[in-house]
Amino acid sequence: MIRYYLLIMGIFLALGLIPKSHRLMNALAAGNGMLHLIMSCVALLTFDLPGRLGESLYLDHLNLYVELITALGFSAAAFYAKGYTDSLMEAGELDPKNLKTFYLAFNLLLVTATVALFSDNLALFWIFAELTTVCAAMLVAILSARENIDAALKYVFIVSGAMLFAFLGLIFLFTLSEQTLGEGTLNWTELAVHASEFSPALLLASFTFMFIGFGAKAGVAPFHTWLPDAYARAPSVSAILSGLMQNLGIYGIIRMYALLRESSAAPQASSILIAAGVFSIALASFSMLQQRNLKRLIAFSSVEHMGLLLIGIGIGTPLALFWTLFYMLVHVLVKETLLFSAGILHRQYRSNMREDMKDVFKLQPRAAWGLILGSIAIVGMPPFPLFPAKFFILLESAAISPYLTLIVLLTLILAAASFANFLLKAFSKVTVEEEENEEEDHRQITRTLAGTGEIELENVIVKAGREKDRLPGQYMVRNGMRVPAIFMLALALALGFYFPDSLRDLLNAIILELGYV
Repeated sequence: MIRYYLLIMGIFLALGLIPKSHRLMNALAAGNGMLHLIMSCVALLTFDLPGRLGESLYLDHLNLYVELITALGFSAAAFYAKGYTDSLMEAGELDPKNLKTFYLAFNLLLVTATVALFSDNLALFWIFAELTTVCAAMLVAILSARENIDAALKYVFIVSGAMLFAFLGLIFLFTLSEQTLGEGTLNWTELAVHASEFSPALLLASFTFMFIGFGAKAGVAPFHTWLPDAYARAPSVSAILSGLMQNLGIYGIIRMYALLRESSAAPQASSILIAAGVFSIALASFSMLQQRNLKRLIAFSSVEHMGLLLIGIGIGTPLALFWTLFYMLVHVLVKETLLFSAGILHRQYRSNMREDMKDVFKLQPRAAWGLILGSIAIVGMPPFPLFPAKFFILLESAAISPYLTLIVLLTLILAAASFANFLLKAFSKVTVEEEENEEEDHRQITRTLAGTGEIELENVIVKAGREKDRLPGQYMVRNGMRVPAIFMLALALALGFYFPDSLRDLLNAIILELGYV
């Protein structure tokens, strides 16, 4: 199976370098995402899990679940990327010569993330997680604008610098296993069996170092500073950062915390996760209040949600983990809806700034409703599925401390107010008065020219003026950009009304395999 997978991925990557047609390159990227999605579903339905693939790869319900989320988000982003990159090239913001590089990095990002998720060896996981950083940075910098290059470099330096701490954690863990078992190992499966035999102090030190690296990958405060710039400057890849990169970091944290639950250092690790989670939520919520850039607002929202995921993991109960895992899925669906809608408005106004958005309901009604409904969903309002996820995580946190629940609840309300404030100010901007003045000027010109026989010339001038006004607007938005946003929002809404038994069984299987019994 490993050979078949590598062969198929090699063929996909090679084919992506051959065609000159943008349609074909995009079709290959979408096919890559759909293939991973189908393979994940087939593995979940047919494989006897958990199981090994060779010496270094391992399949269980957790990594297949995260892979399923990753492939779903990647596929939606691939379909969205066609119209978005077309508009970028038409506006002169993307050099057509860089299109193959864009899709090569796009496909490599999914392949490297997949190998990282299925790696049983922590060192292999670390290597491929670092490769995803390189691929994502290429996508951020693809527009070759100075701001994009700065954002990409900032992303690489912060995440790779933090991952060096994770590497130190790996050394600690290898040395610890060598002292205890007589032979060093970094395999998840072996470490999980013997975790209770390790020194709690050294295991906690290893966890702390690795938390810094994986926390930076997830965009957890204070290692989040790359996230707002990457979201604001990246093209459609910003949706992948939410669905792929951040979940990859959370996945590593879940794995490491599962090891510590077997030792006496579990309470200290839990305190670290909860403290980092509260700090992330508070910092993000206060930062969101002053945002005028739509994508930066969405970026800080991601920092907030990663903080709530950390709290769910740190609580350490089966119920909290169940809803944390469900949260990972729904967050991707809703966040991609917001980012796809924000991308449409960016092409409409050539800007993400709130002040530049006028007549949103007139020019882009679907994107406007996508942002409104997506904002309602992301703050956890019913009937969207983030409501029960947040509710049960907060309910479990009350067992630890009612004050913790109160603080988190207040900061979540502040974040919701930030979304409401932004949308009210952005969507209330209209140009009715300006349009009335233009129509009056038009009537005056018509009356003046009517007696001179120059009506036809005036009509040409008016038509040319309208085309000029249209260039920054709907002319740059492709219909294909709207479909993925609608699909992801509809899927999120469906999960709010119906919780599939198969999904419930999958999440319960993950909890059982991680030892939460």
